[in-house]
Amino acid sequence: MTVIGYYTPFKPLDFHLPSGDLTIATGLRDFLESGGHRIMLPSRLRARWIFWKPWLWPIVVRDRLRALRMLGQARCGLWLTYHAYYKSPDLIGPWVCRRLDIPYIIFQGIYSSRRKKAIKTLPGYFLNRVALIRADHVFSNRKEDLLNLRRLIPDDHLTYIAPGIDPKQFTFNADARRELRLSWKTPENIPVVVSAAMFRPGVKTEGLIWTIKACAELFRRKKPVQLVIAGDGKERKTLQPLAESLLSDNVRFIGKIPRDQMYRVYSAGDIFVFPGIRETLGMVYLEAQACGLPVVAFHNGGIAEVVQDKVTGFLTPLYDLPAFTDAITRILDDAALRRQMGESAGRHVRKAHDIHRNYHQVETVLQRVIAEYRSRKRH
Repeated sequence: MTVIGYYTPFKPLDFHLPSGDLTIATGLRDFLESGGHRIMLPSRLRARWIFWKPWLWPIVVRDRLRALRMLGQARCGLWLTYHAYYKSPDLIGPWVCRRLDIPYIIFQGIYSSRRKKAIKTLPGYFLNRVALIRADHVFSNRKEDLLNLRRLIPDDHLTYIAPGIDPKQFTFNADARRELRLSWKTPENIPVVVSAAMFRPGVKTEGLIWTIKACAELFRRKKPVQLVIAGDGKERKTLQPLAESLLSDNVRFIGKIPRDQMYRVYSAGDIFVFPGIRETLGMVYLEAQACGLPVVAFHNGGIAEVVQDKVTGFLTPLYDLPAFTDAITRILDDAALRRQMGESAGRHVRKAHDIHRNYHQVETVLQRVIAEYRSRKRH
């Protein structure tokens, strides 16, 4: 058993708005705890743009001293920071680790040298760079980020870990399919397009608008379809009137669904559609595929790392509505293709994105880093 100081500078684990980042951060903590490790949270400080928020700097000092005392008394074995990058650099972990003489690890470290070219991001770039160089090991769950990190960090200090979910929590459920479609008054012969996102301003809402417009085009072509959107937020006042004006009663807003109940929604659908504009990874794509849904999304960001184009779904050019709509149509019109892609999607997640298998590799590397660190100290 190792005592691990765990810090998430981008947002605390109990942050009020759900996101893929929080899902990954919580999943990593839960996995390590399930392996018998003791996870301690030395700080809740959200460091987003902290270098331009001087009123937060005293909290950095306070939390450094608090972490030093807390982790020192607990005989902490290592510090693990989740998601350090220029917007939210870790200003606590490196300082504490130097004084406790313990390894410093970053999971989902991100390095981008172009951030030093703008005054707004220059301080964050240098602060994050210092933490990355100080780290005894850095994990990346995006291949593009791994390539950038290699410009700064030696390969033996880097490990790629594919993003993952627990496939057992996301499986097709025939009973849920029958129950939900009955409650929605959707016959089995009417295909259901499922989409899910928080209704936040920016790319999430923009992505839902693209999904609504694509389904409206299907509706215009006289193709029967039911669009079901899971999620909520302040942009509902924009999205719902738009959807209802274009799709009439062929759209349902089902609100925010607890993550442990989303398998029911996926099970009731026939295809998962969400563009994922500038999506770094997109955990919903893994969840939907695990439940046997083929995916249609834009080919951008990190989506191609979790969706196999033309195998588990279709990835279309960014902002190409005809291609996006045609991809949805092709899957909905071809039952055999839809079934084949859905089965491939489930296998793909179980093989490449099982959180237990992938995070066992994390645990192995952590134990190796601790052993090597202690060996260096003895010598």
